[in-house]
Amino acid sequence: MTRATRLSVTLLLGIWLPVALIALWWYGSAGSYDPYFPALQTIVTRLTDIWFWEGVQVNLLPSLGHLAVGYFLAAVVGIGVGALLWRLPPLATALHPVMYFLYVLPSPALLPAVMLVFGLGTAMKVWIIFFTAVWPILLNTVDGLRGTDTVKLDLARSMNLTTLQTLRLVVIPSASPQIFAGLRTGLQFGIILMVVSEFAAATEGIGYFILYAQQTFRITDMWTGILVLGVVGSILNFLFLRLERRVLRWHYRARTALNLV
Repeated sequence: MTRATRLSVTLLLGIWLPVALIALWWYGSAGSYDPYFPALQTIVTRLTDIWFWEGVQVNLLPSLGHLAVGYFLAAVVGIGVGALLWRLPPLATALHPVMYFLYVLPSPALLPAVMLVFGLGTAMKVWIIFFTAVWPILLNTVDGLRGTDTVKLDLARSMNLTTLQTLRLVVIPSASPQIFAGLRTGLQFGIILMVVSEFAAATEGIGYFILYAQQTFRITDMWTGILVLGVVGSILNFLFLRLERRVLRWHYRARTALNLV
């Protein structure tokens, strides 16, 4: 089987179910006059009217801006602090219960306190996204760094590598699959809190748009926001997976080679 054939088969296996569900929704809802569940054709028509392009600029780009800043900060802090805790095992042991407590704490429950501290502007939304995304990144980084093969560490010491060289050349590459797992989870959490943070006292963003449309009984508009959010989330996840595949190409090749043995 050629490479092109394998890619085509993989693509078909990946999209046949979503396409089938969309077709079922399209034909199953055709002609529907239910005010709460309008026809998909009606939703798509309304989506093109309000989201291209003013709706994207007014309601989507601010949300993505908050997500980008909060997620970037979470990635930098999570990986950086994780590397520090790997270097200081007693400190990591002491902080582990606290980190897991904050990880399992439902972030939406903190919204009232966060609004009290940061107000209702951009800082509140960025902070709650950061707070939610940083813990899976941090914990996966710590666990991944701890799992580095001791033989590799002994080899690095025998080559007189400095701590930074060992971290950059040995430890980070070894832990990178688990770090990316934390980054992927953090992205998913960040998207969720991007929307939730805009449900509370916001004046812009896709979460605000969906909630305001529901409260003013513009149900078709509400469904357009939900569809746009689903598409954006799928695109972000796809782009992240492509980046992960490219960065960890050596890891996937090694795993494939082991499976063939």
